[in-house]
Amino acid sequence: MGRKLLLEHIHVPGINTLAVYREKGGYRAVEKALKTMSPDDVLEEVKKSGLRGRGGAGFPTGMKWSFLAKPEGVPRYLVCNGDESEPGTFKDRFLMTHIPHALIEGMIVSSYALGAKTSYIYIRGEMMPQIRIIENAIQEAKAAGLLGKNILGSGYDLEIYVQPGGGAYICGEETALLESLEGKRGNPRIKPPFPAVAGLYGCPTVVNNVESIAAVVPIVNDGGEEYAKIGIERSTGTKLISASGNLVKPGVYEIEMGLPVEEFIYSDEYCGGIANGKKLKAVVAGGSSVPILPANLITKTIQGNPRLMTYESLADGGFVSGTAMGSGGFIAFDEDQCIVRNTWNYTRFYRHESCGQCSPCREGTGWMEKLLYRIETGTGNLEDIDLLWDIQRRIEGNTICPLGDAAAWPVAAAIRHFRDEFEWHIMNPQEAQTRNYGLAQYADPLEPVVS
Repeated sequence: MGRKLLLEHIHVPGINTLAVYREKGGYRAVEKALKTMSPDDVLEEVKKSGLRGRGGAGFPTGMKWSFLAKPEGVPRYLVCNGDESEPGTFKDRFLMTHIPHALIEGMIVSSYALGAKTSYIYIRGEMMPQIRIIENAIQEAKAAGLLGKNILGSGYDLEIYVQPGGGAYICGEETALLESLEGKRGNPRIKPPFPAVAGLYGCPTVVNNVESIAAVVPIVNDGGEEYAKIGIERSTGTKLISASGNLVKPGVYEIEMGLPVEEFIYSDEYCGGIANGKKLKAVVAGGSSVPILPANLITKTIQGNPRLMTYESLADGGFVSGTAMGSGGFIAFDEDQCIVRNTWNYTRFYRHESCGQCSPCREGTGWMEKLLYRIETGTGNLEDIDLLWDIQRRIEGNTICPLGDAAAWPVAAAIRHFRDEFEWHIMNPQEAQTRNYGLAQYADPLEPVVS
């Protein structure tokens, strides 16, 4: 059984309360950091750990922290990105719901390392239960002297505030999040300057994901070198995976990096195989924005070795025959699922969530949605497939933020690996229209989009 660092006590009754959390060793990292370590010591342990951002990009956390500018007399901020709007991803919500103090403890230690006296937790607006849970955890921590002035007599002061978002996927992008936090429309900023230099209110800012911040706790408790011993290559530690789709046991799992994908899907310890005795058809391994892979490629690499749950192994083969760890939103599709319909649904989401700043994304996502709807309902033609390919190619890499890439990659991968399904829909229009009667509930996207 794999080692658990974040979810070890998930089934302990009352673990969401401060009293039980402390009984299980909670806030030891705060005591250790504030009483025996300097901010630079904490930073060094995070660097040694090899922790990479768990929100999707996978950038080394310690390196990101080291970029933070420290001008004299200027405040610094830590902002926790709890927006989690990526379809197929729900592990941060799970963590905030069941072990909220893991996030609060991580915020305190991380803020101390960064020299932040004020920090924010930005949570997607639809997560009102989680917002209340986190606010209650903050009040518990303040009442116990773990937040506020002179924490544990260390001389370190910290206030943490919760800010609900407006429910926009675009605010998962760190600069759009900062714009929203400042009370503006959540549009991504042009970079540079980067948040580490000019972030929240124009001050040096670090933005980290919920899981990334919570992972700082075991790193400080056990040491960065011990954390780095878990996993393989540059994929160290454990990772929370949101498993959904046609699985026997969907849910949130904490895995050691390096677990074979096939074992994750089929072992009883994890997902338990494909539901209803069906065969695996395809997997989206890291949330809706990463390329979909057919079963033969997600379980074996192009060299014939087992595909592993690591940043490197999932990316083996690039986007031609590989994918990405992303946010860990693992979605499994059985043999009966329609890839065209799934791709249309994703594209419909990205068209709706585009902020509209960049023409390739604003116009391109709309065109892709129209073409996919046409193909899915049996009213397309073979030229539409090549047109789709051309549109996604013109979006990728040509936008301010990664939303354009997130919209393009699923389309490219679906055509690359499942072109035969697109052709079937076009060559069998009557059957396609009969099977997809449910689409009548949606407005016809062939009509001009008014937004």
